[in-house]
Amino acid sequence: MSEFATALIAWQKQSGRHDLPWQNTHDPYAIWVSEIMLQQTQVSAVISYYARFMQRFPDIASLAAADQDSVLQHWSGLGYYSRARNLHKAAQRIVAEHGGVFPQQLEAIVDLPGIGRSTAAAVAAFAFGQRQAILDGNVKRVLARHALIEGWPGLPRVEKQLWALAESLLPAHDIHAYTQGLMDLGATLCTRSKPRCDDCPVRADCGARLHQRTAELPHSKPRKTLPQRDITMLLLLDDGRILLEKRADSGIWGGLWSLPELACGQAVLAHVQQRFGISGELLAPMPELQHTFSHFRLNIQPQPVQIRRPGLIAAEPGIVWLPLQQALEAALPTPIRTLLLQHLASDPASDGR
Repeated sequence: MSEFATALIAWQKQSGRHDLPWQNTHDPYAIWVSEIMLQQTQVSAVISYYARFMQRFPDIASLAAADQDSVLQHWSGLGYYSRARNLHKAAQRIVAEHGGVFPQQLEAIVDLPGIGRSTAAAVAAFAFGQRQAILDGNVKRVLARHALIEGWPGLPRVEKQLWALAESLLPAHDIHAYTQGLMDLGATLCTRSKPRCDDCPVRADCGARLHQRTAELPHSKPRKTLPQRDITMLLLLDDGRILLEKRADSGIWGGLWSLPELACGQAVLAHVQQRFGISGELLAPMPELQHTFSHFRLNIQPQPVQIRRPGLIAAEPGIVWLPLQQALEAALPTPIRTLLLQHLASDPASDGR
């Protein structure tokens, strides 16, 4: 077994993390949910969401039987909502195709919606003790530094190098401690900035440390200017209620409840009349809100509208009128929840009672 693996396993058993809510179990469902939540999200942010999600959906059957709104509501605020939609679809696939039992074969795990090679390997290692290599963002950083691998890890040729290295370092035993050790090392010591090299169990032969290159490895993704999109979002208000409409399953905030939107500069009252068949009065605009996605920046101009002649639109599919407090409990994107809270704070009379 490599010195790298031997040192890492010993360190993890003594100094690694052992008390996270999804540890100390071999339940593939619990491990799977945690691994999906931890994709692109820090442990500190996941813990409370994980507890609430597992209390509501304690097993595959309960998740598969739930409606998408309920799943998204328990994910609301965690971001990257395609993860929740795929988790729900995968649970339904497991029930339909695997009798409700989480599959053990790596190929079958990878075949489920939203589960890539590294996530599948983590579940296989933690739940079934399989000797599988993982390669999430933290692990890429650890290996790139230790082996002095040049280039941005997102490039296919660099990722291929990293996978080959990850597989070559796999230990003959203690795969659980080794896999957890890789995650712990990247999350707690070999961090992106200010790595704690003096405490690292594999520091003796770390190329980046020996050559003083920890600050530049791994290479960053080539920067490009994010495009901007400007929209107006409407807070249609009627006697303590607000109108929400459900977004399409695909695209940003897919399947979540949101506010009606239109292009900036478009006549608001004319749009409201044409789109919803109701008339209203413009209230003072709220401050602009900016939200940044991975591929573009969204500038939101919130425009409250006091409805004067409500139409019969609540029965239309995907459109609801809700008291403001009840609306805050819906599956909302974080910026929309922020807007509703800002409106409540500026207008206490609109408490939705």
